[in-house]
Amino acid sequence: MMSILLDISHIDMEFPTPKGPFTALKDVDLKIKEGEFVSLIGHSGCGKSTVLNIVAGLHQATRGGVILNGKEVREPGPERAVVFQNHSLLPWLSAYENVELAVKQVFGKKKSKRETKEWIEHNLKLVHMDHAMHKRPDEISGGMKQRVGIARALAMQPDILLMDEPFGALDALTRSHMQDSLMEIQNELNNTVIMITHDVDEAVLLSDRIVMMTNGPAATIGEILEVGLERPRDRLALAEDPEYTHLRSEVLKFLYEKQRKVEVMATVKKEKKKKGDTQAA
Repeated sequence: MMSILLDISHIDMEFPTPKGPFTALKDVDLKIKEGEFVSLIGHSGCGKSTVLNIVAGLHQATRGGVILNGKEVREPGPERAVVFQNHSLLPWLSAYENVELAVKQVFGKKKSKRETKEWIEHNLKLVHMDHAMHKRPDEISGGMKQRVGIARALAMQPDILLMDEPFGALDALTRSHMQDSLMEIQNELNNTVIMITHDVDEAVLLSDRIVMMTNGPAATIGEILEVGLERPRDRLALAEDPEYTHLRSEVLKFLYEKQRKVEVMATVKKEKKKKGDTQAA
């Protein structure tokens, strides 16, 4: 039985604005098991990136907190590696040197020169970039840059991999190849992943659970969908799988039907309150 690795415990997040505090998140509560792949999905502005930033230690929750491996998260740390939509590689360094920088930062002198070299090459091989390890970012494609970014994150040996729409800027074909690579890596390493996505097919293809966020302000978890599709997964076989179609449909229903009902009810409630206040005055 998988143990709980990450506990996002009843977090609220408020940001100060000139008009007073803005509540971005309200009572977000989620437990993630070791080796689990969890996708966060929702409309723009629903607080997905805010959740990820709190787990990464880049924001501090206004209420509640995050516990990783029994320790409270208060700041960024190498046990939580982040892969952003923008690869964020240093342009003057080769792919190898970009990964080397992270390895040296995390492991210092714990690895010998030979061990460091083997470890960097191993992680570049995992993402199929060993053939271009000595090329600089301006000499490789967008998909290849993201592969190096993932290799750099994996080379830190994090407890959890945080991915903020890592394939969002790629063309459809490159994105498919990257998704396949990510499934291969997760199958081999059994690492724990939280990924933000806007893509319903991507969420169903990659995830063990899909966490669907309500619209902000005061966004929270609306529903959690268990994805019981067997691994390894084949996108062509799944295209005709009735369970895949059902799961995809459930996510779409939440995003487009249930969200609309919630918004309509909230508007009606607001109008009633406004009317009551006017009559009382």
